[in-house]
Amino acid sequence: MRVRASAALGALVAFGFGLLAGCMAGGPATQAQPPAAPAAASAAAIGVPLVLDPADVALGLTAEYTRIPTASELSDLALGSGLQHVVVALDQWPTDFDAVRELNQLPEGSDAIVVLHGYPPSREAANAWNYVSTNVRIVALVDGPPPSLAVIDDLNTMRHLERVIAQTPTVDRRGFERLQRPLGFRRIFE
Repeated sequence: MRVRASAALGALVAFGFGLLAGCMAGGPATQAQPPAAPAAASAAAIGVPLVLDPADVALGLTAEYTRIPTASELSDLALGSGLQHVVVALDQWPTDFDAVRELNQLPEGSDAIVVLHGYPPSREAANAWNYVSTNVRIVALVDGPPPSLAVIDDLNTMRHLERVIAQTPTVDRRGFERLQRPLGFRRIFE
């Protein structure tokens, strides 16, 4: 009697594992499906960057934009949302202060993290950020070394520029020797 109970229990356990694994599930057979294509790890596929700061333990909202938010949008965010960060990812530099003026309406107690792609197109574009009076942190994401030393000088005059990240296949400081901000390197593998 013990042997039969043990065998029955073993068969039941095997049947249970088979059901969990899907080996013994009933129903019509399905056709094999090709594996899904992996998602591209490009900037377009990733979208606005997610900012993770281990030192930031505050409970609050991070609002993300691919443009400079309007003063009205910033005001709406301040109403009861617990706004901590406004992340702005721009694929090109604003050319003058009028394009970034709205960031002066950033609610008190929050900050803006702005990711700018490329180098400033002019000294005026770099200086525009110096007129923003709120808590703004800028990261320049560049494709390789700067086109001239004048561009590095423009970056060095930006008071809100926190760092420059160069997207290059190798770690190489050539061209960045005069940069007075932290320099990092980024490489995306697909």
